[in-house]
Amino acid sequence: MKRIGGLLLVSIFAGAVTLGAYKLFFERPNYAIVTSDEAQPVFSTSYTPTSALGSGINEVDFTNAAERTVNSVVHVKNLTLSTRRSSVFDFFYGSGGTVTPQVGTGSGVIISQDGYIVTNNHVIANATQLQVTLNNNQTYEAELVGTDPNSDIALIKIETDDKLPYLAFGDSDNTKIGEWVLAVGNPFNLTSTVTAGIVSAKARSLDTRSNQSFIQTDAAVNPGNSGGALVNTNGDLIGINTAISSQTGSYVGYSFAVPSNIAKKVVNDIMEYGNVQKAFMGISPAPVNTRDAIERGINNIDGVYIERIEEESGADEAGLELGDIIKKVDQIDIHKYPDLTGYLGTKRPNDTINVTVERNQELLTLPVVLKERQLLVVPAMGMEVKNLTKDDQKRFRTKSGVKITGVPERYRGYGLEGKVIVQVDDKEIKNISDADTAFGAISRYGKTIITMVNEKGERERLIFQ
Repeated sequence: MKRIGGLLLVSIFAGAVTLGAYKLFFERPNYAIVTSDEAQPVFSTSYTPTSALGSGINEVDFTNAAERTVNSVVHVKNLTLSTRRSSVFDFFYGSGGTVTPQVGTGSGVIISQDGYIVTNNHVIANATQLQVTLNNNQTYEAELVGTDPNSDIALIKIETDDKLPYLAFGDSDNTKIGEWVLAVGNPFNLTSTVTAGIVSAKARSLDTRSNQSFIQTDAAVNPGNSGGALVNTNGDLIGINTAISSQTGSYVGYSFAVPSNIAKKVVNDIMEYGNVQKAFMGISPAPVNTRDAIERGINNIDGVYIERIEEESGADEAGLELGDIIKKVDQIDIHKYPDLTGYLGTKRPNDTINVTVERNQELLTLPVVLKERQLLVVPAMGMEVKNLTKDDQKRFRTKSGVKITGVPERYRGYGLEGKVIVQVDDKEIKNISDADTAFGAISRYGKTIITMVNEKGERERLIFQ
């Protein structure tokens, strides 16, 4: 009896502790405390069940979009062969070494019944063999149709007699911040994984030196999701998942997708022309977040401040002026440079756009005919190159190549300026479009061989690390 009485007391005591804990953690008011060097107010918060927030949030149904999407997203396996140099002589002269196979994986999205698949360029880069596995576990060999390293979009194809499930491109320009989205892919080789989030931002750039214009979401994306689908609740393809911002290599709350309008344009160009048709206005914006921009009072301008206009460009011929602030292009509001580059990424040379600028505190709309770029600052190296004129072709005794017109200070000792680049690694360079693609595909951690021609028509070869 004493033993039973003791157990009873323990039970009563435990129950009291449990009840006290419940009162402490579930019935006490919660507080959000913001601290800084100055005293901040303390705001009490309370928990509200989602059912009390109205019927809107309960009406969001991901099941139809997920069902439509998972069967159209594939697993992409990339086999590459890498050479490990065994000596410094092997490294500089490209001889010898041990060849080892490496396997990378990612995702892709079927965009046609006959087997065309869009994915990221970095998923298939340098592949010697591509393998695609569908959601039903059927596996196919795939061929590369074309790629655009600058947008990180690639098009591959599998051959099959079956009619494949596919996703149609949606209109990413109509995507709204705060809109629910699903990310579908194969993170860590976990096939057919679906995560949900909202659109956190549009026209997001991760590199101030580039023309990136991503859709940012908080849908969980991890290694292996690259090339997968970002869809809205209707199941429309609004983006291709491409990158995460992370110090660990895994998802920490931010993911980025190439907008579907850009991906669609790249795919259509590859299928119709065999390469990407890039259209340019011919303007350069004023750099932001610099001392000069702050001193000139242009750092917080809503729009794009025109700092430079290329001669004979569409902007030049349309009458745009230095100091104009671009506020709108067609029906797209322009708040920052990625807004502009993202929209131009959907256009081709000879397309006409209506550009609204603020000049002398008045709005002015001018039609601008877009052209092919005649001048390019090549990715990775920062050199400025331009297409050859007929005089250049005669002087350098070559019909193809790009002339170096500007060299960063770190490369000025190599005698590059004024010479013509005709080859990057094993890729022939005919014009600045080829140069843009070739330099955009090189690795930061490897070596790059640049073949040039001087005014005597002699070839020179330089190796850059």
